[in-house]
Amino acid sequence: MESELKLNTLLEQFETFEYPLDRETAAASFERSTLLLADGETNLGTLIEQARTSTFTSPEDLFVELQTVLPLEAVGEPGQSDGDA
Repeated sequence: MESELKLNTLLEQFETFEYPLDRETAAASFERSTLLLADGETNLGTLIEQARTSTFTSPEDLFVELQTVLPLEAVGEPGQSDGDA
């Protein structure tokens, strides 16, 4: 699957698989997909490979695990704070 995907469309993409789904299969399925970030882009398959879980039980599980390995550039501006200034 060669494509460019946005973070807000990933759950829909993940719902096309049967679960449980192992990390290697998920990563291979997205090895030619680019995840567009707020400031840049990255390979989605590589990100999935970095997940701590070896088996995903649902699309939501895969999405949550992916969020734990997203680079800083994924959302907002780098170094941006919510306040306390």
